[in-house]
Amino acid sequence: MDGNGRWAKARGKPRTFGHSAGVEALRRTVEAAGDIKLPYLTVFGFSTENWGRPKEEVAALLELLRLYVGRDLHRLVRDGVKVRVIGEREGLEPDIRAIIERAEDQTAANATLNLTIAFNYGAQDEIVRAVRRIADDIAAGRLTPDDVCADTFAQRLDTACLPPLDLLIRTSGERRLSNFMLWQAAYAELVFLEDLWPDFGREPLERAINEFRRRDRRYGGVGRDE
Repeated sequence: MDGNGRWAKARGKPRTFGHSAGVEALRRTVEAAGDIKLPYLTVFGFSTENWGRPKEEVAALLELLRLYVGRDLHRLVRDGVKVRVIGEREGLEPDIRAIIERAEDQTAANATLNLTIAFNYGAQDEIVRAVRRIADDIAAGRLTPDDVCADTFAQRLDTACLPPLDLLIRTSGERRLSNFMLWQAAYAELVFLEDLWPDFGREPLERAINEFRRRDRRYGGVGRDE
């Protein structure tokens, strides 16, 4: 979800104004995903690198998480949205961890839409943590080196309970993954949109899905027209 700062700058507003608008875009997108019957939606909310931003901006981003959960949790429960948060939780402020746990606990029985929020997440950090888990299992005798394969590794990623990634959408015209789901994106279809995130919603989402449907997914094999 990229482009909040540029969206705000174009309107002569501070970056925090763009982040607030980005929360509204998230709300629209979650509603649209439910309307069009998407079973899974994952959004990149806060990266491990975002801690390097100015303290005022980081504080504003954390406050937006508090507000989003505080205002929308009842709606997510009502609409059958199951919330799961991936990323490193160690070191987060206690109230932030409590908010995450409350959202997960109160939506655990839902099944209409699986909403995964990547918070304090970075794909390289995720991969390192997965390697550590495998190393711990080998040291404890639960695994041998010969047991380690792609499936073994994937089962220790934050996304182990999610299906394979089909479509990755990057907003704001950027053409990079920015440390998001590097392992999972191996055979995902990538769609890069010029829309800034605060302008995102149902129409750009459907546009990206329609582009995905036109793709010939070969997974390293031969295409349907070859």
